[in-house]
Amino acid sequence: MNVFILNTGRCGSTTFIKACNHITNFSSAHESRISALGSERLNYPKNHIEADNRLSWLLGRLDRIYGDNAIYVHLKRNNNDTAQSFTKRYSYGIIKAYRGDGILMWLPEDSDPMAVSLDYCDTVNSNIDLFLKDKTHKMDMNLESIEQDFIAFWKLIGAEGDMNAALAEFGTRHNASKQPQKTEKENIFLRILYKLRRLAIQFPDYIRNV
Repeated sequence: MNVFILNTGRCGSTTFIKACNHITNFSSAHESRISALGSERLNYPKNHIEADNRLSWLLGRLDRIYGDNAIYVHLKRNNNDTAQSFTKRYSYGIIKAYRGDGILMWLPEDSDPMAVSLDYCDTVNSNIDLFLKDKTHKMDMNLESIEQDFIAFWKLIGAEGDMNAALAEFGTRHNASKQPQKTEKENIFLRILYKLRRLAIQFPDYIRNV
């Protein structure tokens, strides 16, 4: 039976698949078919675990092909933390596709990135919740209790392999968001502020020496 890890992204899905790599009776991958078209997009091998946040936009097709003959996991993270992570990569990836010329067309460029990211999280999680409404084999998993939930997941799918090695993966950060790079204008502005601060500190000495 196939296993699908449905999620918003920025919630530990990369690390989750690293942990699943220690399961010997399932194959596993992260976003392995994102460039495939048509029927090939969802053509996963049997007994395969797939994590792909873009599946939340393909749920009708996923239902048509796999229906109730798969195990579905809704991987979640605190919405504020997830949204904050998206703001650090606001200019690329799926959050850029969601705003701009994507789902929220003509969204003003000065819209609050945190508000946009929270809106994205609410949309995706709601899509997944609706999809799972009539599914038999499903479970919620939370990043905040991931080790405990992963043990339950291991039992649910009848996993075999090295559970201890799998759990150890959650002690390593994978695909962490980097702090956004400052633009050249921002760097110039910061240099000016630094110089002004230095002048302000030195000014009393200058007055005394005049």
